[in-house]
Amino acid sequence: MIELVKAKLDDIPTMQALVAKKVKDGTILDRSEDEVATNIRSYVLAKEGEKLVGYTALHIHSPRLAEIRSLIVDESYRGRAIGRRMVEFTLDEARRLGVKEDVLVLTYLPDFFKKLGFVEIEKEGIPEHKIWADCIKCIHFPVCNEVALVYKVWQER
Repeated sequence: MIELVKAKLDDIPTMQALVAKKVKDGTILDRSEDEVATNIRSYVLAKEGEKLVGYTALHIHSPRLAEIRSLIVDESYRGRAIGRRMVEFTLDEARRLGVKEDVLVLTYLPDFFKKLGFVEIEKEGIPEHKIWADCIKCIHFPVCNEVALVYKVWQER
């Protein structure tokens, strides 16, 4: 059975190992162990027993905007709705924390998020501080093929 749990500092090496291949190919942005540690409260893990099979993070930009980051599911566990469960968990967490408007995602898999109620937006609508804080570190910057989508946090699911 797959459980969703909040990450702990001891999980960081396993998290880094799970995402390493996707970081190398530029699908997921590289985050140092220190950066993950600083934001450890943002992460939710999918675990089968002690085995890490996926994770994601909910990063808060402002009272109006949060972002789902670094969504990954181990290839051998895909197709079991683990990604969907983690996204729904982060959306519920955004509501609990009081995010007033949108949850943003930048992705190469827009159809996955559209099935969950996200709506595509123009990248020009993304706050500038997001671009300079994160996107500039990407190996694909400034030519980015990711799709920007938002979810209205207070909409009905």
